[in-house]
Amino acid sequence: MAFDAAQGGGDQRRPWHHAFIAERAGRFSFANGLEHAGAELLAKARDGYAARGATAKTAQLDLAYPVLRTHSGRASDHGDAHPSQAPVTPGTIDLLAVLSASQALSSETSVERLRTRVVDLLWAMTGATGVHLLLGGDQHDGQVPVVDRATVGDPDAAVAVPTSAVRYAQRMREPLVVADALGDDRFFRDPYFAGVDRCSILAVPVINRGRVRAVLLLENRLIRGAFTADRIDAVTLIAGQLAVSLDNAQLYAELMASRARIVTTADQTRRRIERDLHDGAQQRLVSLAIHLCAARATVPADLDRLTAQLDRATAEATGALDELRGISRGLHPAVLAKGGLRPALATLARRLPVPTELDVRVPHRLPEQLEVSAYYIVAEALTNAAKHAHATAVTVVVELDDNAAVLHLAVRDNGVGGANLTAGTGLIGLKDRAEALGGRIAVDSPPGGGTTLRATLPLEPGKIP
Repeated sequence: MAFDAAQGGGDQRRPWHHAFIAERAGRFSFANGLEHAGAELLAKARDGYAARGATAKTAQLDLAYPVLRTHSGRASDHGDAHPSQAPVTPGTIDLLAVLSASQALSSETSVERLRTRVVDLLWAMTGATGVHLLLGGDQHDGQVPVVDRATVGDPDAAVAVPTSAVRYAQRMREPLVVADALGDDRFFRDPYFAGVDRCSILAVPVINRGRVRAVLLLENRLIRGAFTADRIDAVTLIAGQLAVSLDNAQLYAELMASRARIVTTADQTRRRIERDLHDGAQQRLVSLAIHLCAARATVPADLDRLTAQLDRATAEATGALDELRGISRGLHPAVLAKGGLRPALATLARRLPVPTELDVRVPHRLPEQLEVSAYYIVAEALTNAAKHAHATAVTVVVELDDNAAVLHLAVRDNGVGGANLTAGTGLIGLKDRAEALGGRIAVDSPPGGGTTLRATLPLEPGKIP
């Protein structure tokens, strides 16, 4: 009654109020099961908005209530539509949306970001009240990890889905469209629909190389028959792009995992060699030096020539031992394994012939692979500063971000500059090491302006910062 009174006594000074009141009345009718009356009222509201150039509002209504297209008049029927403007049809909007969605999905290399992106896109394109991307095809049962923008704020939460509809789409391997699942004998017994008045369903299997890789599941609990033919075509096209994008994301994840395994294996090999050198060759050289000193002590004082020879042999053994220790430290410094990043970098800075200011803000030990990678990145940058940049001062900053999820490294020198990641194997190796952990590395080195190397390494491998 209140809506009827409002529509009958509208303020003529604000004629758009009629469209607004009709929209509110239409939404109220839909929410209370009066779908025919709701469609008529919303169509009236849509025409009112269109007549006054509110194209964004009409597009919003078309997305939320596709059924309006069969009730509403065309915007071009109104006299105040601009004659030079060509009408943008729903089909054109859908095509543009699909192209935009395909471009967005094709750029994603993370499965989780791909999931979030496709959910957001389909939610905006179709007006669905719930969108799910179920990964893994036939492996899903009653509870699956999904992102439902309408009801879920935590992307890692588990949300129930209508498993009867999902399994049907997987089994039939073709799009499933249900005007109202509560009136369909195949699905109305699904516990998912308990307490629901109405629910339109669209389920599209994502098939690649003959296998169901995922299922796109859309639902609309506001109206029956929400998913019209053009919406189905749009979602099907996006599912085709999604099949390729999922493959790309999986291949990228496998590549990153492979690179991480290679780096880990190399670090373990270096550590094993360091232990073998310490326990084997170094100990033998220490023993040899001791024996030479003992032999030197037994030589009579008048045998000067033999004494000199033993002194030279002792010096050679000691020099070889020092050189071997240096190689061993370069392979895998023991102080890094024992004390962590802070003391290892402090030792590194003390040995550098260039004055080095060190600022390490890491309050606790980090994963071994991360500490090793951070150490070698800083070590290579310091070596370059001393040998190639002719720097007279170096600053090293190592810190965790506020969430303790990403380690940030910065090495700055005042040298000659001109360094770049593509020249020389050292910096390329650092780039490969950082990217193998899902991190990034960048070098800013203008000629004559010094060099700054920055790296970001996530604490959890594979999560790019």
